[in-house]
Amino acid sequence: MSVTTSSELSYLSINQAGPWGNFVQQLERVKPHLPDLEPWFASLERPERSLIVDVPVRMDNGNTVHFEAYRVLHNTARGPGKGGVRYHPSVNLPEVMALAAWMSVKNATLNLPFGGAKGGVRVDPHMLSHGELERLTRRYTQEIAPMIGPDTDIPAPDVGTNQQVMAWMADSYGRQTGLAVNGVVTGKPVELGGSLGRQEATGRGVFTVGQLALAQLKMRLPGARVAVQGLGNVGSVAARLFSQAGAKVVAVQDRSGAIFSEGGLDIDALLERKKNARQSLADLAGTQTLTTEAFWEVDCDILIPAALEGQLTEHNASRVKARLILEGANGPTTPQADDIFQERGVLVVPDVLANAGGVTVSYFEWVQNKASYYWSEQEVNERLGQHMAQAFAAVWQLAHEKGVSLRTAAYLIGCSRILRASELRGL
Repeated sequence: MSVTTSSELSYLSINQAGPWGNFVQQLERVKPHLPDLEPWFASLERPERSLIVDVPVRMDNGNTVHFEAYRVLHNTARGPGKGGVRYHPSVNLPEVMALAAWMSVKNATLNLPFGGAKGGVRVDPHMLSHGELERLTRRYTQEIAPMIGPDTDIPAPDVGTNQQVMAWMADSYGRQTGLAVNGVVTGKPVELGGSLGRQEATGRGVFTVGQLALAQLKMRLPGARVAVQGLGNVGSVAARLFSQAGAKVVAVQDRSGAIFSEGGLDIDALLERKKNARQSLADLAGTQTLTTEAFWEVDCDILIPAALEGQLTEHNASRVKARLILEGANGPTTPQADDIFQERGVLVVPDVLANAGGVTVSYFEWVQNKASYYWSEQEVNERLGQHMAQAFAAVWQLAHEKGVSLRTAAYLIGCSRILRASELRGL
């Protein structure tokens, strides 16, 4: 196990392209609007703590494979760290740093009592058996156990992980520490203290802010044409909710390919097909296969990037036909693409607002675990809707007062809350 100091990380990564470089550029756009807090901005430009661990796993064939893994605690001025754990082949330290930083801003924008954190293992979970995945998760949890806890840093699911992975993490943490606490992770199965409504929360949040944004743009939801990139937990729920509300999901893209249907896709049939990992989207009857690049050029009103970061760039932003972009993924739009969208009058609802439904219900789960008192799904969804609506209204109002994008407005709200807390705490 090795620890790299945050000053070294910042020096090595601050000028690099990629997720961390994008985050730092986003911060630079906020600084001029918060001159009285500028002395504290350096605390956002480097994580508080970054852990790199080796995760050896005995595979089913008897061989031992070593996986590199991370846990980054970006900022705790407003409370314990909160952020997911990602299993993906592209996971690296600058990416996890950026994801943790975006969580700091997101939690503050939603006024949740958390700082930002994130974790990840560089692995393709689809290539592991059930037993290998469990052994990987348990060993990873053992390695990061000194950093996590219900009052210090609370992991949750992210790309490539789910409630079963969270159950293994909670069990491993409890066995290692002797503490039978449910709140060490969120996104757990309901039987282990998970919250009703948590699994759909991120996609439901995307749908909620989408409705609010459409109202501001005076666009109708029934009949609106939607394109969704990514059919994981976020994209699939958002697609289903938009479809149920009368919108037409005309194009989708996932790791197996992209398809288009002028009259709208049958989302229920599509998601049922997705349950079989060996079936490709391209084989779905009555649809047209698209290339990766052609997907971005689909004639649509709403685009939902709900896969990975860095998908919308200066190379494809000018070809996007949507009037509204709802960022279901973290960091899907580069700053250069942001500028193009603003010049073209395309409204981007940023990730720190649009996909905050998941962490909001994770907060509800954490509160329920603390109280050992659990809410109905209706109550969870109602509270989620209220939180998302309040945050959207505040961001929208500030954006129009300052004449800035929704992203800059969200960062102004989130960063000012974090930096005020840092100022009050002192060094």
